[in-house]
Amino acid sequence: MLKILIADDQTLMRDGLQTILQLEDDIDVIATAENGEEACNLVMTLQPDIVLMDIRMPVMNGIEAVKKLKLDSPHTKVLVLTTFDEDDYIIDALASGAVGFLLKDIPTDKLLQAIRDTAKGELMLPSSIAIKLAARLATPSSEERTFSAQKRGKISDLKFTDREMSIIVLMVEGRNNRQIAQLLFMSEGTVKNYISTIYDKIGTNDRTQAVLWLKDMTVI
Repeated sequence: MLKILIADDQTLMRDGLQTILQLEDDIDVIATAENGEEACNLVMTLQPDIVLMDIRMPVMNGIEAVKKLKLDSPHTKVLVLTTFDEDDYIIDALASGAVGFLLKDIPTDKLLQAIRDTAKGELMLPSSIAIKLAARLATPSSEERTFSAQKRGKISDLKFTDREMSIIVLMVEGRNNRQIAQLLFMSEGTVKNYISTIYDKIGTNDRTQAVLWLKDMTVI
């Protein structure tokens, strides 16, 4: 039985999630919270397996709560509830210890799958969020993202497609090909093909060098 805690300041969202999850035989919503501080206190008392954590909440927001739980209850997995207008918070949440994201309009079957996959130790990052993360590193209005970076002693301009950029983001985070394939709902072979194309553009076949170079690249 998976023990779930829901933290969201919107009563309708909390109650809706609780109703959906309680219908499942292997999931038990053990508590709900209206803000991050209340969520953290409940986690220390009830020890849930997973927390569904909203970002924007009073008293203590979701990002601060994730940071606190990372220190106080590192075994508790936190899935962040997000909407597209909260892009600025996504990287902060990942860096703070969140194991993934759920869009607030996620279909019920995908929600249940995400929770169960998280319990198994898989990281959840919908491709739509990965692409938006990639867009933070690029020119927002361009179909292809143009970057300027130091390469072999000179500045070289490269262009990456949205799909390539979503893979680059995950490579920089340290994901392996299998994890990238799972997170972007692609086959591992397709991921390898994309990475080969990225290598060709960079001019290296060494993953470590590629990741280091991609980390250091400068947005135009």
